[in-house]
Amino acid sequence: MEDGYTCSQLSCFREWMSLQEQDLSELLQSLHLNNADGDDHTAELSQLVEKNIRHFQEYAGQRASLAREDVCPYFSPNWCTSLEGSMLWAGGCRPSIFIRLVYALSGKEISSRLDEYLRGNRNGGLGELSPSQINSINSLQLKTIQEEEKLTSKLASMQEEMADQPIAIIAKELAAHSEASTEADQALNVVSVSMTSMLEEADNLRLNTLKELTSILTPVQAVDLIATGRKLHLCIHAWGRRRDHEHGRH
Repeated sequence: MEDGYTCSQLSCFREWMSLQEQDLSELLQSLHLNNADGDDHTAELSQLVEKNIRHFQEYAGQRASLAREDVCPYFSPNWCTSLEGSMLWAGGCRPSIFIRLVYALSGKEISSRLDEYLRGNRNGGLGELSPSQINSINSLQLKTIQEEEKLTSKLASMQEEMADQPIAIIAKELAAHSEASTEADQALNVVSVSMTSMLEEADNLRLNTLKELTSILTPVQAVDLIATGRKLHLCIHAWGRRRDHEHGRH
């Protein structure tokens, strides 16, 4: 039976997924309107970018609050599908995936709209990144990957510490199949504090990377990126559920 904190974490995740669906609908409508009427929607698009980043920040804040009570589920969440779980990095996606998404969308848009570009038609999308934008994005990618490597190293060290004192010694000295001890709980509480700190660091890196990236992009480019990111997350969740069902994992 799920405890109160796990239920709260599951509820938080479901609310987040529902909010992403709502946000995606609004983002796509705004992109369609921007492409259809030819008017300047820069202000509205900028507000939409800020709104979506605020939603992400609020979700990260809720996660942090719940993780202080029980952090382990965030590193192996039962509300995620097996597919999603196989892609997790420090409780979520790698921040650098936002940048890789920009490059992928940029290349696809250039390829699909090449004839229009040659005729001089422009839509201000991700296929029209300027040299200055590309340089800034490259610098952000290098910085983000360095921060990811630091956190990955910290996570590896934390996992290795499970075989070090005092946890290994406590386990050795306990009677066979013993379920609990005050010493073990104290040692695991120390590990939980480190995990909570790591989750908050990872979420902050995800959030700050998205903020910096959208500040480099134009409003229409930023909306396109966020919309695609939202859709990707929702699609992977749906694909994962289908695969779990096909393999008898419910």
